[in-house]
Amino acid sequence: MPEKRSCGVPGSHEGHFAVVDPATGEAFDEAPDQQPHELDAVVERAHAAWRGWRADPAARTAALLTAADAVEAAEAELAALLTREQGKPLAESYAEVARTAARMRYFAQLDPGVQPITDGRPVRSEVRWRSLGPVAAIVPWNFPLQLASAKFAPALAAGNTVVLKPSPYTPLATRLLASVVADALPEDVLTVVTGREPLGAGLAAHPGIRHVTFTGSVPTGRAVASGAAASLARVTLEMGGNDAAVLLDDVQVDRIADRLFWAAFRNCGQVCMAVKRVYAPARLHAHVVEALAHRAKTTVVGPGLDPDSRLGPLNNAAQLARTEHLAAGALADGALAAAGGHRLDLPGYFFAPTILTNVPPDSPVVREEQFGPVLPVLPYDDLDDAVEAANDTGFGLGGSVWGTDPERAEAVADRLECGTAWVNHHAELSLAQPFAGAKESGVGVAGGPWGLYGNLRPFVVHRREGD
Repeated sequence: MPEKRSCGVPGSHEGHFAVVDPATGEAFDEAPDQQPHELDAVVERAHAAWRGWRADPAARTAALLTAADAVEAAEAELAALLTREQGKPLAESYAEVARTAARMRYFAQLDPGVQPITDGRPVRSEVRWRSLGPVAAIVPWNFPLQLASAKFAPALAAGNTVVLKPSPYTPLATRLLASVVADALPEDVLTVVTGREPLGAGLAAHPGIRHVTFTGSVPTGRAVASGAAASLARVTLEMGGNDAAVLLDDVQVDRIADRLFWAAFRNCGQVCMAVKRVYAPARLHAHVVEALAHRAKTTVVGPGLDPDSRLGPLNNAAQLARTEHLAAGALADGALAAAGGHRLDLPGYFFAPTILTNVPPDSPVVREEQFGPVLPVLPYDDLDDAVEAANDTGFGLGGSVWGTDPERAEAVADRLECGTAWVNHHAELSLAQPFAGAKESGVGVAGGPWGLYGNLRPFVVHRREGD
């Protein structure tokens, strides 16, 4: 486990890299820049720790519950550091810390059990479950703590050990999390490594890793899967989305506008399952645009540590540049900005909440995942065309349908080609439900019992009756 450390003097030195506050664009601390050759020792220690960790399920449960208590006790320190390096409003950081602890508690108390097989033969068969070994968890920068726990909690509960690599944009809160839970967990059961590429590629391809769980972009996910293939390690990949919200012709715009807006703009739009496209009936299109634009114009944008801020900055300069490029490209192709469409005159990586109308359907801002505070609203005349457009993407993470008749809306939602479809809300998940994507949005399942079984392998014992 890394030692607990406070924020130091900005600037980096040999063996470390700078961490930038996205609200200022300035470095405020640094993290160790570990190298791929250091992974051999880390994975070897994780393998050695696995032998004891896998042997005692009751001890694992107790350790994870104690670790969850420790996370809650350190919530103020964790939330403040998370906001400082990620940018999100402090209230959202507190919520992320709470979800991190809740996920640890949930998985700690799941028991895969023993499953008897009855097939009429004079044989008693049982399916038991065994852990895999060291697991690599590679986590992005949008929800560094929540997504870390979504990976390490089921892996640890299943009896595996974990080597966790956060994004180099958000390493500090994850290192702090590791130090917070260090007293609850045996040494080397959970290890955090930080560094720039090719550290992540080296971890995914390491021959001692038995399962790689990754959240990030499609190109990086492909590279992770390719690296893991060399050792035939299992992979679980969540690779983003381009979720569509389809509004039906009976929708009450003013009733759903707040929910729809925040489903798109929470965490400055940096949510894999955020609403990224809206399809509205042509007769309601102007009303929908007006309602969303009003909220975009009146939402307070500012540093996450400012209690008045509802939206913070984008996390990093590259994501700000991409957001600006997509918005500018759409505007150059004839789209209109009903709100926003430009950077804000603030230090750091701020972009105005943007509602686009008159957007060409083939515009990159519609076809690609923006992962920023930009939302195109497209009109439709025929519902079948809207559903076809919603499905016409390489992504398939989530989608939603909005209307006053929930049965009709659910019937339309059933036609969406995605892993999760919501009715009259979006991007809400239970700890007990599976989370998986279709098409290029993912491979494997996280969440609920499925997330636990994804970290286990079946072991079958046969015994003839009467022997």
